[in-house]
Amino acid sequence: MAPFTVRDCALVTIATGTWAQNLREFRDGLTRVPVDSVYHHFWGRLLQPWFDEPEYNNDFAAWAWHGLHDKALAERLAVVNPVDFDDLEELREELLDIVEDRLDQSEYVPWSRADQRFHFLRSRIVVFDAGVRVETPEELGRVLPSLSEGAIYYHFIDARRRTEQCSDDFCTWLEPLGERYRGLRERIGAIDPYFSSLQEIRRQLAQMFREELEEVQA
Repeated sequence: MAPFTVRDCALVTIATGTWAQNLREFRDGLTRVPVDSVYHHFWGRLLQPWFDEPEYNNDFAAWAWHGLHDKALAERLAVVNPVDFDDLEELREELLDIVEDRLDQSEYVPWSRADQRFHFLRSRIVVFDAGVRVETPEELGRVLPSLSEGAIYYHFIDARRRTEQCSDDFCTWLEPLGERYRGLRERIGAIDPYFSSLQEIRRQLAQMFREELEEVQA
């Protein structure tokens, strides 16, 4: 079996040239921006430095509240979990439905100030070798607590988009080991990455490896 090669990553943010100052412009922009912009505004926040706990889990909901001061719209956008959608176009359609519904309900089109426009962004992932290779699940469990947030993002978040099985790299690597590690794979697969920080995901993974491997060895 091939060793697990740990890779790290960083995101390079790129402007799309599309911005919105009111909800109608936001709807139009959401319709035409590349779909990876939708991905960025849901997942890119995980690798951004935060000095306090963000109030909303995606950039769209955050702008609806802080830019438009529309709490009802912000709350509807905030509960959209990208994990629940088979592909990003379905996710985009869900967002558009919510925005269209809000426009139909509103007597006027909500506007933001000029300095609070929503700028649609996208990102490019830069991947590099972290210089760590492990041969066994036990070794992986020991190094997990020391992995960088970029490594967790690459192997647990980005993997779902780039792998055929839409699975994280940890489960994919454990799959050929069969029934012995089925419980561990199931626990890892049950983690909801959208409502967790990368630090919390790392903590959960390390705990699961520790607990499950103790049972396997018992």
